[in-house]
Amino acid sequence: MKKQFLEAGQIVNTHGIRGEVRITPWADSPQFLCQFSTFYIDGHPIRVLSSRPHKTMVLALLDGTDTVEKAMTLKGKVISIDRSEVVLPKGRNFLADLMGLDVFDTATGEKIGIIEDILTPPAHNVYVVSGGAKHYMIPAVSAFVAETDVDAGFMKVNLIEGLEIDV
Repeated sequence: MKKQFLEAGQIVNTHGIRGEVRITPWADSPQFLCQFSTFYIDGHPIRVLSSRPHKTMVLALLDGTDTVEKAMTLKGKVISIDRSEVVLPKGRNFLADLMGLDVFDTATGEKIGIIEDILTPPAHNVYVVSGGAKHYMIPAVSAFVAETDVDAGFMKVNLIEGLEIDV
């Protein structure tokens, strides 16, 4: 079952003297988080009064944090977003929805494992798939990922030599 609220970043510090917070986004870009009018912290909605990208971060003024002291109480908190407020482009998925998917080899039809982690280096994501004694690192590109069906709970991949790793 897909979670209604998805972790989307972490408040890492304050910014300036007006009570703004500095957020490290866990998304494709800081601009993604700037589209939301509400964040959720500890399950409670917090209205976003203003937000803007700043380098790789998001600077946001949140309702109720009009001083540095109030903003400082949020340092370290994880912010979440409501998935119903997002329309993803066709073929895109939230990383949280991919975790735990069963992964099958297209050549044999056999299950090779489940997605246990997703690495996010600059070039493209890499799925870490574990299946018993075997582990794979599969680049998240169309040459390797043949089909993904989050609702059905599976991903089909084209395996080649070199994707299996020693752990």
